[in-house]
Amino acid sequence: MTKIQSIKSLGELKASGYTSKSIKEELRANLLDKLSKKEATFPGIWGFEHTVIPDIERAILSRHNINLLGLRGQAKTKLARMLVHLLDEYIPVIEGSELNDDPLAPISFFGKKIVAEKGDETPITWLHRSDRYVEKLATPDVSVADLIGDVDPIKAVNEKLTYNDERVIHFGIIPRANRCIFVINEMPDLQARIQVALFNILQEGDVQIRGFKFRLRLDTQFVFTANPEDYTNRGSIVTPLKDRIGSQILTHYPKSIELAKKITEQEARLTDAQQKTVTVPELLKDLVEQVVMEARDNEYVDHKSGVSARLSITALENLVSNAERRAHLNRDKKTTARISDLHGIIPSITGKIEMVYEGEQEGSYNVANILIGKAIRTLFEKYLPITDKRDKEESDPFGNVLEWFENGKSLQIDFDTSDANYARELNKVHGLGATVDTYISDSGKMDKYVWMEFILYGLAEHSKLSRKFYEDKTSFTDLLGGYLG
Repeated sequence: MTKIQSIKSLGELKASGYTSKSIKEELRANLLDKLSKKEATFPGIWGFEHTVIPDIERAILSRHNINLLGLRGQAKTKLARMLVHLLDEYIPVIEGSELNDDPLAPISFFGKKIVAEKGDETPITWLHRSDRYVEKLATPDVSVADLIGDVDPIKAVNEKLTYNDERVIHFGIIPRANRCIFVINEMPDLQARIQVALFNILQEGDVQIRGFKFRLRLDTQFVFTANPEDYTNRGSIVTPLKDRIGSQILTHYPKSIELAKKITEQEARLTDAQQKTVTVPELLKDLVEQVVMEARDNEYVDHKSGVSARLSITALENLVSNAERRAHLNRDKKTTARISDLHGIIPSITGKIEMVYEGEQEGSYNVANILIGKAIRTLFEKYLPITDKRDKEESDPFGNVLEWFENGKSLQIDFDTSDANYARELNKVHGLGATVDTYISDSGKMDKYVWMEFILYGLAEHSKLSRKFYEDKTSFTDLLGGYLG
């Protein structure tokens, strides 16, 4: 127990010299302290260092309520939850108060009454900052009574009170969030008539319930989140309410694969056992992120809906799980994720992309395979040379590889084959390993085979080999032979 928590009465609190601050002043003071110490205000949030985070910091310093506007999976809720770390560790409240009454400035009937009756003997407790975060998902069925409050007839009967007595009020979630951070997620889903009830709270900081003539001066930091798509598809934030929100801050997706990988690796739920069993080469991590970037740009995917960062997170989890499953089937203690393991991330893709009409006609499974193929093609062109015409064998880095297939040979990679069989099959292709040695100098032993497989997939994407998918394997043949077959 800290020294300040040992204070148990209003008199002791006054004697300690404690002074009350509004929650906005509290956030502002603690933010300034962190900035002066050059401490990270939102640790673990990547890619927002020069865009979103400075905007939030300016909003806090300006004592603004905040609206975070962005597509799905842009860490809006995570940012809101991290604001808790800018609060004081503990604040005093009157013991038994449902509105977190400040002992030095109570606002509720209960708080004022107990201070009037007990004076300096008023008992107080200490509220930790982790308990000062309240979150509500906006849904069409939310009512004014849920948010603000209403008259409770049962309370009136039990306590023999008239409806003119404010003690009959049952307070909603917002008054109970007094001196707290209150977050409403998916704000446009809240009906317009309910949004109107928030006008006074945002502008004046007070509420009125069922015509009671009192002003409940709430002290709350409001944070709203919204998706721009919702403004047209399901609802909107009414203009007068938007006008009362101090700062609207636009979020965005990570702008590079490097940043996206940091986010994915941080958020993916992988056990120690999985990480010991499965090694994921950087190439595979890059491919997972490139699939997401391809989706955000693809003509089959609805751009207004966005493609959540959760796609890459769950895709990495599925990739590792696919390799882990294969290792256990083959009783291998360790394994390395492969290009062919990407078929295991398809369930992560199909459930997280909204498609336009053409995409629906194509089918979600086919669109997922198209995205994986485009990701392979993009990174193939980044890491390896590709020529459109082969005049001499020396001028084509893949000449020996293509010639091996042109001689009527084919290669099949079973999805569940052991690492030993996987390496044995790839070593059959003449010139494949040498090509990796030439262009990928830092590949490890097993990584080398991943790069060898990657070259085959890349050549197929550039229409230099024929590739066919089966339920349990992938087959590579000469392009002409594939057509004839």
